[in-house]
Amino acid sequence: MAKKQFKAESKRLLEMMINSIYTQKEIFLRELISNSSDAIDKIYYRALSDEQIVFNKEDYYIKISVDKTNRLLTIEDTGIGMTKEELENNLGVIAKSGSFAFKNENEAKDGHNIIGQFGVGFYSAFMVADVVTVVSKALDSDEAFKWESKGADGYTVKETEKDTVGTVIQLKIKENTEDETYDEYLDEYRLKAIIKKYSDFIRYPIKMDVTLQKPKEGEENEFEEYQEEQTVNSMVPIWRKNKNELTDEDYENFYTEKRYGFDKPLSHMHISVDGAAVYKAILFIPENTPFDYYTKEYEKGLELYSNGVLIMDKCSDLLPDYFSFVKGMVDSEDLSLNISREMLQHDRQLKLIAKNIKSKIKSQLQSLLKDEREKYEKFYESFGRQLKFGVYSDYGANKEDLQDLLMFYSSKEKKLITLDDYVTNMPEDQKYIYYASGESNERLEKLPQTELVADKGYDILFFTEEVDEFAIKMIMNYREKEFKSVSSGDLGIEPDENEKQTESQEQDNKELFEYMKTVLENKVKEVKASKRLKTHPVCLTSEGELTIEMEKILNAMPNNQDVKADKILEINVNHNVFQALKAAHEADDKEKINLYTGLLYNQALLIEGLPIQDPVEFSNDICKVMS
Repeated sequence: MAKKQFKAESKRLLEMMINSIYTQKEIFLRELISNSSDAIDKIYYRALSDEQIVFNKEDYYIKISVDKTNRLLTIEDTGIGMTKEELENNLGVIAKSGSFAFKNENEAKDGHNIIGQFGVGFYSAFMVADVVTVVSKALDSDEAFKWESKGADGYTVKETEKDTVGTVIQLKIKENTEDETYDEYLDEYRLKAIIKKYSDFIRYPIKMDVTLQKPKEGEENEFEEYQEEQTVNSMVPIWRKNKNELTDEDYENFYTEKRYGFDKPLSHMHISVDGAAVYKAILFIPENTPFDYYTKEYEKGLELYSNGVLIMDKCSDLLPDYFSFVKGMVDSEDLSLNISREMLQHDRQLKLIAKNIKSKIKSQLQSLLKDEREKYEKFYESFGRQLKFGVYSDYGANKEDLQDLLMFYSSKEKKLITLDDYVTNMPEDQKYIYYASGESNERLEKLPQTELVADKGYDILFFTEEVDEFAIKMIMNYREKEFKSVSSGDLGIEPDENEKQTESQEQDNKELFEYMKTVLENKVKEVKASKRLKTHPVCLTSEGELTIEMEKILNAMPNNQDVKADKILEINVNHNVFQALKAAHEADDKEKINLYTGLLYNQALLIEGLPIQDPVEFSNDICKVMS
């Protein structure tokens, strides 16, 4: 029989489809199974308008068979089949899709959706097969035909025998090469894994002869293998079931089966939207942080299905970065796919779904925070940092979405509280939301700069993560209350009598403070009497937007920026140490003033966790005081 040439542009077009369109060879099985599912759907559609056809779902299935000896993989369906003309039109014309035409003709019927739309999926078989043979008998036809091709050089079509309606696709699997192991497509367990991954929710049974073991008759502890036909796909996905039919255990089992994590999810969302964006989704908020979550290697994204067929393992476009911890899947009938069905075209539909999902996640987190505080705090322990990064990134564009979800440790409550909790409980005379930044809550509890704010009865939020202060700088204010570091130059607290006396001491000792500033050689912008210190002798504060803690963080980064905050050395004029300093000044003992100034400055650096420039000199200065 004369070989016919493909009616596409050229041999090169088919070669491009085989070698370039698909990123993974295993995709071929997804495509062929999807085509078989479409073929069964077409009978279903016919049955809706043809009373002579009785559609009994149990009679329709897809069968996968393997012949390792002859390297044959067979995909058989009981679908509508193809006539000779349809074989030539659908398989002889690359990028012509019978499914697409059928879908357009039957758009309004029922709710079954045709998967194949582009007419190229079938040709993915040539990625793994030297020869592809298709035997098909169409509904309402007494004839069967055999289509066969070895690839781009063309195909043949001839009459053959087939007893039942449907299509059989037989692939002669390629021999192994140095680069590729094609044997895997003849392996029962590998085929089952591919089916579970991509086609688990095809609505018709996918059957295979599965190898099992049973005790050997008459022999103890010995087993023999046998084969049994089994359905290897789930068919009805959990997201298409009624929520009322499902339990928490069902969702947890789904989470485990899909390998979303080794933990149990803290919370789940079962979403069904039928509006401008039509989709179903099941989303999970995990309990624990993946080991690589805060690394560049972590890949965010939701599984994306189109009509129950897996399109992408991780669709990153469905999640904003600050919600990248969310696991789960989305299934939509309305997605615009590219020709390989492996990636999405970035269209309005995708953006609508992503926007809706973002809103659902935020609502779920707010609900947890309000109604299940303990669960939310557990979540926040794992992923709170990501929310703060979200506030800081994009110049604060997402702060409105996230600021109500933030929590910080409260110096008064001794637990995590929200910004709303803080502002709600503020005394009437309090102007600012006060915070302290440092390495740990324990260190911040002892921070000298907190004394005045704490004595006024004001709460202080403790910032212990490097992103905290940067995020707050983006928020700027919350419920019209600005944020103020306890280490800032001006705390915005009205002075009492003792503080007014401090201002008087400032003027009386102006000459001493100016001299101390000279001794420190521009290490500080100013030396002054402190209004905030009660029991501690000294501390460092800062002026301007850049705080001392921010300086430490920025200078610890790989691209050391060597930035400096404008530091102020504050002295407690009511402390015994200052009296010694004052006495040395009155005695015009420059050596002692220099010694005490250096010690106080280095002491302030240690309190802040900043490095001392010359530890040996500092040690010797202590010895001088003690001797």
